[in-house]
Amino acid sequence: MMLSPAADSEFAFTTPDFEKVRGLIHRHAGIALAESKQNMVYSRLARRLRALKLRSFGDYLALVEHGVGEEWQSFVNSLTTNLTYFFREPHHFTLLAELLQSLRDQSRIRLWCAAASTGEEAYSMAMTAIGALGPKASKVEILATDIDTGALDTGRRGFYSPQSVCGLEASLVQRYFLPAGTRPGARAGMPGDMLSILPEAQALVKFRQVNLQDRKWPVSAPFDAIFCRNVLIYFDRPTQTSVLARFVPLLQPHGRLFVGHTESFGVLRHLLRLEGRTVYRLAPVPDA
Repeated sequence: MMLSPAADSEFAFTTPDFEKVRGLIHRHAGIALAESKQNMVYSRLARRLRALKLRSFGDYLALVEHGVGEEWQSFVNSLTTNLTYFFREPHHFTLLAELLQSLRDQSRIRLWCAAASTGEEAYSMAMTAIGALGPKASKVEILATDIDTGALDTGRRGFYSPQSVCGLEASLVQRYFLPAGTRPGARAGMPGDMLSILPEAQALVKFRQVNLQDRKWPVSAPFDAIFCRNVLIYFDRPTQTSVLARFVPLLQPHGRLFVGHTESFGVLRHLLRLEGRTVYRLAPVPDA
């Protein structure tokens, strides 16, 4: 059966092709693609066929399935969604600032941004730490992870367009961003109005690839807070439950788990207690 994009499109895209894409991305990344996503899948993967000069989705998916070269990562990068912006869901950063202030006498504060995308969320955490702790922010370590290597490279570089900060208060932009051209590492040909994250904020964040579907995460616990926002909505319920349950032993007793505004997980109420809007902490241990 031919799917709707094929009628007037460059490449034939059949129902078995689409089902194979859905199976591959679910097994590897936990992403559950809805049937309504077929046009999106065609559009994004057709770019890879053109780049590789392939003639059919069958040829392309055979290449992906057999893991030839780096195409598997390009396949994943093409199908992940990187919608993010600075201080998204701002109430979370107010609560994070309060948590950080309560921990100001700790020798080390560790945060994990578990779906970091292009870095805006992790850097919002870093700015919050500087604002809450002042010079003591240097003790904060933020691990920023994502499955998408291209997004991580963007975050690691720390350069952003003026449009990406247009929703921020002018005082925040003035305090935490610099003209990109003043920083070593600015690329030749970069637009002159690009901005760079303040080095003091960038120094708090370390980027690393982590697939939340992997059996073992290359992270070192415990964490004082974990942000995993607006990624679990792309997983099916069993995968959501599995990932959330694995966060629990990684949290400090006072730790907080921040999730997206559309995500709620009553199924884990024996492990996590809702505290504030889409913020959880460890549930009390029942008396023996």
